[in-house]
Amino acid sequence: MLVLITYDVSTVSTGGASRLRRIAKQCTNYGQRVQYSVFECVVDAGQLELLKNKLLKIMDDNHDSLRLYILGNNYKSKVEHYGVKYVENIEEPLIL
Repeated sequence: MLVLITYDVSTVSTGGASRLRRIAKQCTNYGQRVQYSVFECVVDAGQLELLKNKLLKIMDDNHDSLRLYILGNNYKSKVEHYGVKYVENIEEPLIL
């Protein structure tokens, strides 16, 4: 299923810059960055729970926000892209 993860981390609060990097790192482990604080992740239900729990442990509820949009398995007709930022098809094999 495709999950869109967005976050806003307060970098003026104590430890904010560190939380920002740690959240981005976790999201990178599961998907690809499509905007500065927006990631597309193709995960199964177990991976989603694991990622969500990791992110909730990192964030500070008093200063940060996290939103997960669960678009499901039939997401291709729900996503439209315009503009110059090229995004890899995250379901195709990565060939180096």
